Amino acid sequence: MIPRRPGKRLRRRPWQEAGERRRQGIFLFTSLLTTGNVFCGFFSMLLAVEHRYTEAALAIFVAMIMDLLDGRVARLMKATSQFGVEYDSLADVISFCVAPAFLLYSFALQPLGRAAWFGAFLFVICGALRLARFNVQTGTVDRRFFIGLSTPAAAGVVAATVLLLGDEPLAHGIQIALAAAVGVLALLMVSTFRYWSFKEVDFVRRRPLQTLLVVVLAVMIVATKHDLFLFMLFTGYALSGPVRRLIVGRPLSVPAELVSKESP
Repeated sequence: MIPRRPGKRLRRRPWQEAGERRRQGIFLFTSLLTTGNVFCGFFSMLLAVEHRYTEAALAIFVAMIMDLLDGRVARLMKATSQFGVEYDSLADVISFCVAPAFLLYSFALQPLGRAAWFGAFLFVICGALRLARFNVQTGTVDRRFFIGLSTPAAAGVVAATVLLLGDEPLAHGIQIALAAAVGVLALLMVSTFRYWSFKEVDFVRRRPLQTLLVVVLAVMIVATKHDLFLFMLFTGYALSGPVRRLIVGRPLSVPAELVSKESP
């Protein structure tokens, strides 16, 4: 073995440099997706200030797509990093905690006074606590389930509700009902209810034809009655955790082979 002379660096192979550039490119791409997530959340708040509530709700849904893509791309390309995980959590606080609370407060809760902004703040703080708990529990929970309602799902309930109700003035009873609903969503995020994560289901590989039909049907439903469909989808998912607890009960233990990392 020929000793390496002091101060002389070994030359890197071309394929090693190409692999490093590829990882850097993927890292940059996923970071740009997360930045797009932050921008959509910020843009949603700007639209809410201008009373363009429908567009503000759609901006939150675009943020959800960005959040879904950045995690999937990073895992598929094996380019995950601690920086990306932390950046994604901070982006989620803005897009799925602050932006939905601000949108709902501006849309319906503002006439209710101090109790309304307290409820909106409760949504924000519970969402932030949920994300912090998720980061701590990563690698120690069953990958098939989320513990507590995920922040994108809670934000989806808020955005879908705004789309369903439209830009028309709301009755006082509806405003009170929305104030109670935002409190329930906040508590669901910090609860111990289990929500199906759908990470173990690979429909595309196992049932490609059925998956294609479901996607086409979903697109047709969204195109014809998107507001009602999204409201039922996200509200049903939010209620699935308590319903599952009533049917199945509290889990006693988690199989060791199912303990692995999950994303928020």
